[in-house]
Amino acid sequence: MHLETQRLRIDALRDEDAEALFAYRGDPAVARYQGWWPASLADTEAWIGSQATMPASGHWYQRAIRLAGEDRLIGDMGVRLPVADEAAEFGISIAPLHQGQGYAREAVRALLDWLLVEMKQRRVCASVDPRNQASVALLRSLGLRQEAHFRQSLQLRGEWVDDVVFALLATEWPSGAL
Repeated sequence: MHLETQRLRIDALRDEDAEALFAYRGDPAVARYQGWWPASLADTEAWIGSQATMPASGHWYQRAIRLAGEDRLIGDMGVRLPVADEAAEFGISIAPLHQGQGYAREAVRALLDWLLVEMKQRRVCASVDPRNQASVALLRSLGLRQEAHFRQSLQLRGEWVDDVVFALLATEWPSGAL
């Protein structure tokens, strides 16, 4: 998957992204809401190596989010293509320096257009900790609706956390929303 928007390029993670990825994914404020938190730069390098090929349906893979015309990593986006009748799933992380500038919204809009229009997925969903109000607001602003709220259903770093699921059907997504 390679996507481009007015300000962003979404493509494969590269070995040279390891330091930037470790810097923001290792930040406790970012990692608080993430399932994967790198323990070291070596851990990050190994993880990037595991993302070299797009896996089969049902498995997660990560893509880099870069500013258009630059190679600098500003975030990453995870995608899980469905098996059979499941929904496609996604998640996103933006480095703190680049938050609040609309990059997450722009990247997710491009991803939704790719999943729902080009890949003809019937349904997409995203799972979020409800304390992550920025992500909740982002999903709602893009038309995803909250479908579930599971109380203390996930354990992250020794803490039981809630999980809120948002979803969108292809019939609800305006074609060419970019």
